[in-house]
Amino acid sequence: MTTFDHLLPPQPYPLAFATVSGAHLYGFPSVDSDVDIRGMHILPVESVIGLDQGPETVQHMGIHDGVEVDLVTHDLLKFCRLLVKNNGYVAEQLLSPLVIETSEAHRELVILAPRCLTRHHVHHYLGFAATQWRLFESTRELKPALYTLRVLLTGIHLMGTGEVVADLRQLWHDHDLRYVPDLIAAKREGEHRQLERIVTAEALGADVERLRGRLTQAAEDTRLPVAPDRAAVNDFVIRTRRANLPMVG
Repeated sequence: MTTFDHLLPPQPYPLAFATVSGAHLYGFPSVDSDVDIRGMHILPVESVIGLDQGPETVQHMGIHDGVEVDLVTHDLLKFCRLLVKNNGYVAEQLLSPLVIETSEAHRELVILAPRCLTRHHVHHYLGFAATQWRLFESTRELKPALYTLRVLLTGIHLMGTGEVVADLRQLWHDHDLRYVPDLIAAKREGEHRQLERIVTAEALGADVERLRGRLTQAAEDTRLPVAPDRAAVNDFVIRTRRANLPMVG
């Protein structure tokens, strides 16, 4: 467990797992950052096969122990459907090392996760980076600048190694981005601080363009498969749902 475990609010459905995502996972939380908790819940069978369907997604925002918490969990089926659709968000959440709640289902899905990572995840990372860069261009804030770098570097690392690493502090060293620690230190003082004088917007833009090119090339060179192992994930969903059937007799 992590130091975040006391921040998990009571849940209406059993959790297969809950992990910390967002800036804490990415290695650059601010003193005023909220804590993003993501996970997977398991609806009871009657809420899946009956007329009244249970919620595929449960969301909760509130203050816990003086900390703003943003919680989102998906039901087993929805989470696994996203996992096999090249969704980098859920892959990072599943594989986050900041674990609050775990289970046998979580551990099994973590083992299965590498078979769900494909070369098409590049589209997620290129798209996410483009969105964050547009936000940076309109605000000049540190947060979208760091998000842009983090996303591109995570994508490059994934394409080259097949591993999901979301912590920017572990990724920048091989890409001549020596200003990154200073950006992280500056952002720690406030969620919406400006780029300031650590690096010019022009130099940052040149690096972003360079990394975008590296990610595109890495996707062309990757050994990751074209498609996920849907059959294995389908089997996991069926077995996990059956394991949560109520006992009779």
